[in-house]
Amino acid sequence: MKITVLDKSTLGKDLSLDLFDNLGEVEKFDVTLPDEVSTRIESSDVVIINKVKLNESNLKYAKKLKLICVAATGYDNVDTLYCKANNIAVCNVVGYSSDSVAQVTVSMVLNLINHLNEYTRFVKDGSYTKSGIQNCLVPVYHEIRGKTWGIIGLGGIGRQVAEIAKAFGCNVLAYKRKPVDDYICVSIEKLMKESDIISIHVPLTDETKNLINSNMLSLAKKDVVIVNAARGAVWNEEAITNAIEEEKIGGIGCDVYSIEPMGSEHPFNRICTRENVCLTPHMAWGSYEARVRCVNEIYENIKAYFNGEIRNRVDI
Repeated sequence: MKITVLDKSTLGKDLSLDLFDNLGEVEKFDVTLPDEVSTRIESSDVVIINKVKLNESNLKYAKKLKLICVAATGYDNVDTLYCKANNIAVCNVVGYSSDSVAQVTVSMVLNLINHLNEYTRFVKDGSYTKSGIQNCLVPVYHEIRGKTWGIIGLGGIGRQVAEIAKAFGCNVLAYKRKPVDDYICVSIEKLMKESDIISIHVPLTDETKNLINSNMLSLAKKDVVIVNAARGAVWNEEAITNAIEEEKIGGIGCDVYSIEPMGSEHPFNRICTRENVCLTPHMAWGSYEARVRCVNEIYENIKAYFNGEIRNRVDI
């Protein structure tokens, strides 16, 4: 069996993939450009990807391909309809990064709410020393106890963030396609209107694309902090940029982008140096522990498939 890893570098240089050697011949590429995909997968039985796009344009050359393993929960970079029609199994990995993403999401919220960028800069640039005053309390920050935290998407990560929010004393509102009894589930409009903090945890689908747009942002409180560690296209990046520029919202945290890495023309380049904007390079999922769990899950997915078991299949 030949296993091909197309974008090893996205899993981190510190992570070993040697366990796959137990399953067969393994070929590893740090990076695979779009025009290199078809050649690199044409003799593969199993392909492991993170961000590489697989669709008819390249999959049609992979005559031996039996299984695609996505090193992520989201699999919108794979044409699952084509795979299903051509008997190519597709597996994702679920639950491995919930703690990691929740931790970074909450960190972004606290950073923005507490204005840590401004306060640390005040010390680092010497302003604190020069001030001659024992403390600095500008800009004003507020406790989050009693504030309303809106959770958009109540899957594993959303629930984790919701529990942390409750531990801080926040009132939690949730937007979920199928409401549940253990949380207060409301419409997206009500959540946008009433929340002081909003975090986004939905997958990218036709229904969620541009879910947070200019109309939704017009409903939000002027000082609301919004964090997106889900998918870049779930919110409208131009609308978010405009809202920051026009001071219609309090701040944003973002770890995901509609095109990654974002290009020089991306609207966020207009706001990335602002104190109320916290941008990170799609790292929220990637604590060391989460990446180890991810690789181990892929290993189990491959074993299960060739043992005739159905495990984490997204094509059926």
